[in-house]
Amino acid sequence: MKRPYSAPKPLALLAALVLGPTLAGSAWADVEKPLWEAGVGVATVSFPAYRGSDQRQAFVLPTPYFVYRGEFLKADREGVRAQLFETDRLKLTVSGALSPPAYSRDIHVREGMPDLRANVEVGPQLNLTLWQSENRRQELKLLVPLRAAFTLERHPKSIGWVFHPKLNVDFGGLPGLTDWNAGMQVGPLFGDRKQHQYFYGVDAANATATRPAYQAKGGFAGMQYILGVSKRYDKTWVGAFLRYDSLRGATFADSPLVRTRNYVAGGVAVSWILGESAERVRVDE
Repeated sequence: MKRPYSAPKPLALLAALVLGPTLAGSAWADVEKPLWEAGVGVATVSFPAYRGSDQRQAFVLPTPYFVYRGEFLKADREGVRAQLFETDRLKLTVSGALSPPAYSRDIHVREGMPDLRANVEVGPQLNLTLWQSENRRQELKLLVPLRAAFTLERHPKSIGWVFHPKLNVDFGGLPGLTDWNAGMQVGPLFGDRKQHQYFYGVDAANATATRPAYQAKGGFAGMQYILGVSKRYDKTWVGAFLRYDSLRGATFADSPLVRTRNYVAGGVAVSWILGESAERVRVDE
């Protein structure tokens, strides 16, 4: 988990998608853990240049490992967020995501067009627990994030809204795989006109014989499916994810910048926990 609708990218996206919700499932109830843990890691990922691109990229990247279990601010497998409200079944948080830029000189179909700037998403997310096993190691949740996106530059500009409701299933301590956790997510993506125009629109000034002008519309942006597995050793964490995206039925599917309507992305990562706080806090995770 991200540049809006893009495949996993370095650092922030890797933390959100490789180290985050795709690998959820460590659901031990009411235990004491360090207030914070920190370390370093390395990951390799493969993904398209952007969602709908037919060009792939592969990276080997250093990745930070950081967990913070404060009462209000939290940073863990679900990302960095501020927890505003919580009951046994319902949580309301403020969460965000970061994404690096994409350079049009490296993307044939976007040659001559403006680069896609690094951007940030921020907004509320509602987490509803629909079912939970007695030991809380298996659960089904509905995650409902709504985020505003902005470019990261000297004069930031709004690039629209992203809405991505999804079902999240966590499997922890499965028979024969007691020490492994697995998680799956599935859900549709939606964006407003500004969001889709930023990534898939072609202004008249950038139109060519093979790239006609195109005005994107808001609405449905396809489906996303993610499967992740992870294992925590004493001071080592390992994980992997596989993600399938479909743009079939997306309102921008006929954009000349959409070169494929489905793709698979994936990655593996390992992190080493180098330090932790002496202070312990009681958590339910």
